[in-house]
This record gives sequence, structure tokens and C-alpha cells, in this order.
Amino acid sequence: MLKPWQNLRVVLAPLAGFILTGVAATQLTGCVVRAGVAVPPPPPPPRVYVAPPPPPPAADIAVDADVQASEAPPPLPDYAQPPCPVEGYLWTPGYWAWGVGGYYWVPGTWVAPPRVGLLWTPGYWGYVGGVYMFHAGYWGPHVGFYGGVNYGFGYTGVGFAGGRWVGGGFAYNQAVTNVNVTVVHNTYNETVINNNVTVNRVSFNGGAGGTTAAPTAQERLAAQEQHVPPTQAQHAHVQQAATNPALLAKNNSGRPSIAATPRPGAFHAPEAVGAHGAAPPPPHQAAMAHANRPAGNGMPGHPNAGHPNAGHPAAAQQNGKQQPKQNAAKQPKNPENGKHERETAQR
Repeated sequence: MLKPWQNLRVVLAPLAGFILTGVAATQLTGCVVRAGVAVPPPPPPPRVYVAPPPPPPAADIAVDADVQASEAPPPLPDYAQPPCPVEGYLWTPGYWAWGVGGYYWVPGTWVAPPRVGLLWTPGYWGYVGGVYMFHAGYWGPHVGFYGGVNYGFGYTGVGFAGGRWVGGGFAYNQAVTNVNVTVVHNTYNETVINNNVTVNRVSFNGGAGGTTAAPTAQERLAAQEQHVPPTQAQHAHVQQAATNPALLAKNNSGRPSIAATPRPGAFHAPEAVGAHGAAPPPPHQAAMAHANRPAGNGMPGHPNAGHPNAGHPAAAQQNGKQQPKQNAAKQPKNPENGKHERETAQR
């Protein structure tokens, strides 16, 4: 006869096997046994839909185009270049920009580059798809395509002949840029043969009356290089021009009274100059300016090169005619002189 504890082991043995089988099944199916009841696992989290990234822009879209206009920009005004104020500054030519009031002139100016070794590629207007699109300028190791527009002062339509980087300093070509050798010491003189002279000073590419230039192989390579956008000083310069009513083409007939400045935003500096045919600047401004004529851009051999009032006949007229008028106005102020002369004549 079995003892009581042996009988209990015989009875519990099948039950233990059943429990082990249930635990194994629970582990295999992911269920949880709570108070003897198998609980199924929680459902997986719902899938979150993530929209795919937008497709890249089409290759024929000009991603650097800032603004567009339905009418062509006016011809480039004829103006003088102020002298370079600081060694290391680079010239950025003026251009017509588009705003709520129509075209307005952004004066040319000398600018500090973002870093050593960079050159400025001017912006330009291009006729595409029935509208005029402006392509913003940029800084880069080489000068790229700027529509074949002859901005003068070394920007003859292709490349830049106004200077070059030599080591860590910039050397200025005195043949096409206005530099004061007492301020700028790193200079050279290299005659530039300009085969892209435009008498009408056209300011855009393509369309009726525009330039027909296409990017050269070198300019295409320059377009693929890393570019640096305009500096903060350049942005402020443009914003200041946009708020000046005198720079609107409809107000100045294409001849802005502030055509070029020695520094960004220095619209009222003594060295600032106006365009030919605009309100005459003070005489000392005209004397310090470097003439930018349509056919020679101030290069040696041009009829106006070296003349202190080149590009500013209004200033020369002021110098030659104002003084006699002032003297004539001063003579009758002393009546005693006239009385003495009459008495002398009677005697």
C-alpha cells in the first residue's frame, strides 16, 4: 500500500505535465497567462505614411533667377567709376533691378569680397519664355556668364580684366580701373582689347535688341563651381537703392543722379558720382572719377581718357560758367564805386 505522499505525487504528475505544456505553448504563441487565462499580445502599432521627397527641379528652370519683368530694362547709363577706397576691394558694376515702381538703378560700388581669391560675377537680365528674367550675381573662384553685357571697367561681356588675385592680395589693372596709387600699391597696366563694345549700352541678353552671347566652355565650368551669395553689405546696398525714388527709371529717364558709390550704401559720399546727363555732381566728384565711355571704358587712347571732367560735361559746364555769373552779381553791390567812376568820367 502506497504512503499518502506517494499518492499525492502520482496525482500531481499529470497536472505538472499539463502546466509545462501550457507554458511552452504560451511562450511560442506570445500569449500571457494571467490568473490561468491566456491573454493575446497587443496589436502592432499602425503604419505611419511618410510622403516621398519632392522631385528635383527641372534642368531647364533657372534656379538662380530672382525676379522677372514683362518689359526690357533700360540701357546702361554712362557714368564714372569712383577711385578704389581700400586696397582689396573689388568693383561690382551697377545694374537695373525690378521693384514695385518698375526698374530702379542699383549703383555700382566697391565691395569687400567674402574672402581672398573670390571674384564677382555680375547679375544680368535674360529674355526667356516671353519674359525678362534676372539672374543674380555671385562670388566664385572664376567669373562666370553674365549675359555678354558690357558693364565696363573690366567687365567687357566675357570674364574680367580689371584685376587678378596674386597670392593673398589683389592686383588692379590701371588700364581699366580707377585706383589711387597712394592708397592702392599693388597695380599693373595691361591694355584690354574690347571686341564687345555696344554703342547702345544694352543691358540684357536675348530678345529683341539684346545681346546674343552664349556661355563659353570656361563659363560653363565656372557655373559648376561652388558659389558664394552676395554679402550682407551688398544686400543692404540694393535695399537702400530700392527705397530711393531718384533711382527709379521713370523718374530719372535712365540717367540716375547716383550712378556709382565708393562703398556700399555711401549714396551721399563726396566720391559718389551721377550718370552723364543727370543732375551735375559737385566739381570735386567729377575730378576724382574715372570715365566710363561706351566705346573705350576709360582705357588709354580714348578721346575722353584722362580728362578730369570725362563723362561729366555738365560738371565742366558748371566750372566754366558759374564763376563769371557770380562775379557779375557781386559788382553792383557797392554803389559808391559807380558814383566815383561817373564823377571821374565827368571831370
